[in-house]
Amino acid sequence: MTGTQRQNRPLKWGLFALFWTLLGLSFASQFYLSSLKLGRTISWSQAVQWSLGDWYVWALVSLFVVRLARRFHLEGTALKRNLGLHLFFSALVSLAYMVLRATLAVVQSRLGGVSASFNEAFMPLLFKTFHFNVLIYWVIVAVSHALDYYEQYRARERQSMELETSLVQARLQSLQMQLNPHFLFNTLHAISALMHRDVDAADRMIVHLSDLLRYTLESGDTHEVPLRQELDFLGRYLHIEQTRFGSRLKVKVEVPEEVMEAQVPNLLLQPLVENAIQHGIEQETRPGEITISAAREGDELILLVSDNGAGLEAGWKPGVGLSNSRSRLEQLYQNRARLELTAGAVNGVITRVILPYRV
Repeated sequence: MTGTQRQNRPLKWGLFALFWTLLGLSFASQFYLSSLKLGRTISWSQAVQWSLGDWYVWALVSLFVVRLARRFHLEGTALKRNLGLHLFFSALVSLAYMVLRATLAVVQSRLGGVSASFNEAFMPLLFKTFHFNVLIYWVIVAVSHALDYYEQYRARERQSMELETSLVQARLQSLQMQLNPHFLFNTLHAISALMHRDVDAADRMIVHLSDLLRYTLESGDTHEVPLRQELDFLGRYLHIEQTRFGSRLKVKVEVPEEVMEAQVPNLLLQPLVENAIQHGIEQETRPGEITISAAREGDELILLVSDNGAGLEAGWKPGVGLSNSRSRLEQLYQNRARLELTAGAVNGVITRVILPYRV
């Protein structure tokens, strides 16, 4: 039994007692009003005493009935056998109820100053309540089955949610595992190309790359980070690229302080900037500029990565970085996020990411 189940036990027993008490009071009011209408002299306290006696005995008996209902479930291949057993148990429980209620009636009579024998109390119950008791037995069995089915439904629902969450986590981790090697291979290729021209610059790139690898290892299980942290990682990546391109690459970051704590997918901006460098800067001989900006619009966070390159060539298809970024957005936010590529006002490409804004 879990700690939560232990904490809920007093509440369940309290609700159990409250249910049977309210049922007893309901029948007490009916008994009292019908007695008045028939001209019988009975007080409200007597009506409550006798009605609560009836239903408190049923509260006790119901515990046994619930155990029988759970032990002999009315389903599957054992349906016919268990149905016959419940027919037998319903008659047996009816008799048991009448014995207990007659015993209590004798005690109540003596406490009220009236002497009544067990037989005098039992015989009226036998003729008046036997079939009613059988009906109550079946009502308890039906309610017990309904509650059991509901608990099974909730358990399956919880299990389904846990499996779905695990699947989403596995997919996100798989996407990140694809993304990080993609970035690593591209950077190693850049270092290799630079090694023959500028050893000191290549050495600086290796140092920056080690910082980036350490960061990705430390934050690999984190799917969302503050925008401030994402920009810090992006700045380390840009150190590598600026070492590689020198004066050919200029980067502008236009992000207001009020959105710095907004949550964004971890390692989202790097593949977007890498795509802009690859298609907007690398293939051009003239200096290029990349602008990273962010803004809040209502309940959404807008991230923009734009370049002033020649734009996307005909037949261009998104690479691993962009494809993974789209997949991660879908896994994290379903249809509440999207990634769009559009042509710039003059030239180049604008990559727009729309996310739910949250801190």
